[in-house]
Amino acid sequence: MFTHQKVYYPYVSPFDPCKPIKVKTYSTPPHLYIGFQPPNLPQFPPNLALFKGTLWKAFYDPYFSPYEIQREEDLS
Repeated sequence: MFTHQKVYYPYVSPFDPCKPIKVKTYSTPPHLYIGFQPPNLPQFPPNLALFKGTLWKAFYDPYFSPYEIQREEDLS
């Protein structure tokens, strides 16, 4: 299944003095998965584009921390 949130499992040393983080996640932006910019992409209005950081809706990626998403799920 396709997702912008990726997961990896770093090496955990038996000699590490701290509690290990066994699973780490990172976010990949949408522009990595679009080989070229197709014509006539939907656009944000100019004032909203400045706030979002991109003019095209297809390239917008609202970043959420894994902890932030988990917190939202806990509230429901």
